Amino acid sequence: MEIKHAVTLLASLAQEARLEIFRCLVQAGPDGLAAGIISQTLQIPSSTLSFHLKELSHAGLISARQESRFIYYSANYDSMNALLAYLTENCCAGESPCCPDVQCQVTPIKE
Repeated sequence: MEIKHAVTLLASLAQEARLEIFRCLVQAGPDGLAAGIISQTLQIPSSTLSFHLKELSHAGLISARQESRFIYYSANYDSMNALLAYLTENCCAGESPCCPDVQCQVTPIKE
């Protein structure tokens, strides 16, 4: 991962509502959640939610799919894991005891 891409991902998460939305979608799993459910769960007005979902989508952290009249959003786990791998690739100079035990599988991205 290039530093500019990492900065883009981090910048999109550097806002309270977007971080909450992303964490909610990560917890929801690969099937994701309908926009209305996200709005109700996090108590974010739909117009505001729409803006934040667009920002996360442009960064590549989430994806959307339409089913019937609903739009479902889900976390992009590949993008999340690539960012985690980038942030921890030189963790503790290769000493594993200080690295956090991450529950998801982190696969480093080859440049």
